[in-house]
Amino acid sequence: MNRRIFVIVSCALVVSVCASYLVYQAVGARVKAAKPTQTAEVVVATRDLAVGTLVHDADFKMAGWTGPLPKGALLKRDVLLNRGVIAQIYEGEAVTENRLSPKGSGGGLAATIPPGMRACAVRVNEVVGVAGFVVPGMRVDVLITGVPPGGNALDGAKVRTLLQNIQVLSAGTDFHKDQEGKPEQAQVVNLLVTPSQAEILSLASNETHIQLVLRNPMDIEVSTPPGTILANLFGGARAPARLPVEPPQLVPAVIPAVAPRIAETAVPRPYVVEVSNGAVHTTAKFTRPSGEQ
Repeated sequence: MNRRIFVIVSCALVVSVCASYLVYQAVGARVKAAKPTQTAEVVVATRDLAVGTLVHDADFKMAGWTGPLPKGALLKRDVLLNRGVIAQIYEGEAVTENRLSPKGSGGGLAATIPPGMRACAVRVNEVVGVAGFVVPGMRVDVLITGVPPGGNALDGAKVRTLLQNIQVLSAGTDFHKDQEGKPEQAQVVNLLVTPSQAEILSLASNETHIQLVLRNPMDIEVSTPPGTILANLFGGARAPARLPVEPPQLVPAVIPAVAPRIAETAVPRPYVVEVSNGAVHTTAKFTRPSGEQ
């Protein structure tokens, strides 16, 4: 082999080995720098915890956490005992402060109610509850059906949208007893409303029929439907409104005025007295005094 060619091949081999080594070192340094390191130990859930659950010591454990810590992550287990869950927590998830109710508030539904809001229970059936698809966290509209007070009875019942974009706190089954003492199943849905909406919803549940309409949680637009009446469903013209019948007015009888009668004054009748004195005859007239009979 030509000595010149041998030298060239040997130099190329040495350069390629050096280049490969440098690339290996650079890539290894980057991989080592990008490898996450354990930063701290945080509290994680040992099982799935539903909303309203009162947590206990066995529901959590300490585990190592790599990378940046979640905002509000808890580092001690004793700060979360006997607190209620206000947002779903999944197994192995780091527990944060905003997933638990304040200290001393306990668990259950009351712990999930934000300040200034109320939970209003509405009894519905399976159809009204959107056939069981109403679950906590969803949004619904509340429709009412009934005959408006003072409305035209010929129009029939009217339906209108009462409340919109209402959050569902809980949906479950409640058991009551009927008059015979037998258990009776009823669907109960708790809605998150303001105090004024709670008054409206309470009155509507007692006086009208309530229907829940499921809506997309991302749809926050408030529409203004006009409502409809039973007569419109059959394509008929709306019945004319009855005019209020006014009671007949009594016209006072006109009594003709009678002119006062003027008493006629009787003309007194005179008395005539003839006096004969011999051949002389005289006549004297006397008038009767007024009022003398």
